[in-house]
Amino acid sequence: MKKIITLLSIALIWGCKEKKESSTPSIADNLKTYTIEQMMDNESINGGSFSPDQSKLLVSSNRSGIYNMYTVSVEGGDLMPVSASDSSSVFAISYFPKDERMLFNMDNNGDEIDHIYIRNTDGTHRDLTPDTGARASFYGWTKDKKSFLYTSNKRDKRYTDLYEMDLETFTPTLLYKNEGGYYIGPISDDKNFVTLIKPINTNDSDLFLYNRKDKSMTKINQNQSANSGEDFSPDGTSLYYTTDDGAEFAYLMKYNIVDKTHEKVMERKWDIVGSYFTENGKYQVTYINEDAKNAIEVMEVATGKNIQLPTFDGMDINNVLFSDDEKLMRFYAGGSHTPSNLYVYNLETKKQVQLTDVLNKEIQGQDLVNAEVIRYASFDGVEIPAIYYKPHQATADNKAPALVWVHGGPGGQSRQNFSSFIQYLVNHGYAVLAVNNRGSSGYGKTFYQMDDLNHGDKDLKDCVEGKNWLAKQPEIDASKIGIIGGSYGGYMTMAALTYTPEEFAVGVNLFGVTNWIRTLRSIPSWWEAQKEALYKELGDPNSADSVRLRQISPLFHTDKVTKPLIVLQGSKDPRVLQVESDEIVAGVKKNGVPVEYVLFEDEGHGFVKKENQITAYGKVLEFLDVYLKKEKTEPIQDGAKIEMKSDN
Repeated sequence: MKKIITLLSIALIWGCKEKKESSTPSIADNLKTYTIEQMMDNESINGGSFSPDQSKLLVSSNRSGIYNMYTVSVEGGDLMPVSASDSSSVFAISYFPKDERMLFNMDNNGDEIDHIYIRNTDGTHRDLTPDTGARASFYGWTKDKKSFLYTSNKRDKRYTDLYEMDLETFTPTLLYKNEGGYYIGPISDDKNFVTLIKPINTNDSDLFLYNRKDKSMTKINQNQSANSGEDFSPDGTSLYYTTDDGAEFAYLMKYNIVDKTHEKVMERKWDIVGSYFTENGKYQVTYINEDAKNAIEVMEVATGKNIQLPTFDGMDINNVLFSDDEKLMRFYAGGSHTPSNLYVYNLETKKQVQLTDVLNKEIQGQDLVNAEVIRYASFDGVEIPAIYYKPHQATADNKAPALVWVHGGPGGQSRQNFSSFIQYLVNHGYAVLAVNNRGSSGYGKTFYQMDDLNHGDKDLKDCVEGKNWLAKQPEIDASKIGIIGGSYGGYMTMAALTYTPEEFAVGVNLFGVTNWIRTLRSIPSWWEAQKEALYKELGDPNSADSVRLRQISPLFHTDKVTKPLIVLQGSKDPRVLQVESDEIVAGVKKNGVPVEYVLFEDEGHGFVKKENQITAYGKVLEFLDVYLKKEKTEPIQDGAKIEMKSDN
């Protein structure tokens, strides 16, 4: 309702403008447009581990151009650099529990082979998981704070085992040998119980409780459904887990370990996507995926009542973490129109301190656009949710070009989060409709499974209907609507240009799948546990399904592409191999269609380095200005390839 009132208020102001000569100018009258360098200079910060004395937070920031570690006082002040990598990004994990040593993880320029490192107080660092080709993931400190738990696929590249790393000797001990293709979930404080998840399909999974003492395995869920372990109760007697058994949306359950009984704990109108207890069990934190943004409830366990969280005009708290003594809470707050800032909140005094101001000082907040959630009926009546970014300068008299934006996946979701790239496009006059086509997560399991074995058909038609919705908006130029997406969204871009060649004016393919047979055969080894589930959703490339997979793979139908295309790719990408983009560019180029190819040799599945983001997104805007907005007259050379190489 608040959004409607705001829009009505603006309409009334515009209406009065015709009657009064002295009126308040609209945002569009004073709109400033920004360069890609300015827009990508918004800082991105994540994490926030409290130091042992709770005086500082350890965070990751990309202010140096790539992610490095920094510390910041809980009272505010400058971020102090801890690492100074100029090649691979460094992501903070945590302070040590009893001293100011730190854990961090790093891969090799996006290859997703993460290792866990220690940074000592003298500034030296060491790889604690040095096994070549093996991935390691931190799972938390043990209750006695003498070790930490982590997973690694060093024994068998297909499966992740559970290990304990002693802090005195830094010698790992194998706690659970995973030979059944499970994902490992929460571990009990006494390290006796390990939760295991066995995927059935991309929605459903079985949940098991493994007892390390007697080697027994207990299945938790009673029916086929989506199940995920969340946390053990503070006293260790029960396991909290989410399930959608008998419902469209996931709810929170409690499984009592001794008597093996189940109890529903919490249910909302949307998916409950996570729940955990703070260090001493004083609070239970629960996340709800509420219409493509996080809603967070923090319950005081003793009273069963939710505590009052800080509130902000036009922003939402999207992530929280408590100090070990449960007196301080660090949180992030932001929105689709403003990047998230880091805060610290004292739960006893109610004092709140903003620690960061990540919006580039050269950017005025009123020039950015607050997205609106809309819904439209698809070709068969299915309601499709989408997030609409309308440029301030777009009116019925000044119609804007537009883009249908498709998220990654399959099974991903466009969310109401800040995107510098989207804001850059909108700031330069492009409307963006981020569609959550059928098969997207967050809208119930029926909707989620609607595209199984149907990719490139009904999900594509949902995107076309999104284009049709845009075309009906008075502020949109119906003849200038393109499609853009990354990964699965890149596939949808190519599917649109291939199978509906007259629907979209241009395509922007960011590291998109173009040959499903090859992609499914070359998925990373560590996805072994999920492989069969992927085959059930997409098809088995080693079976008769390969016929259909070939039919829906744009690479084999490039002769149908008639509209301009730009392709962007990272050469280190382990999910969508570079050859996917190499071949689609070569195939489309044969048609005499304008094609541009931007390749980064030091990026993986997505671009994380500011220098590369500036190049990539700047090239996208240049392409759109020529072929969609058609403001520039100099065409891009057909098949032009820009290869970006790191100096490091």
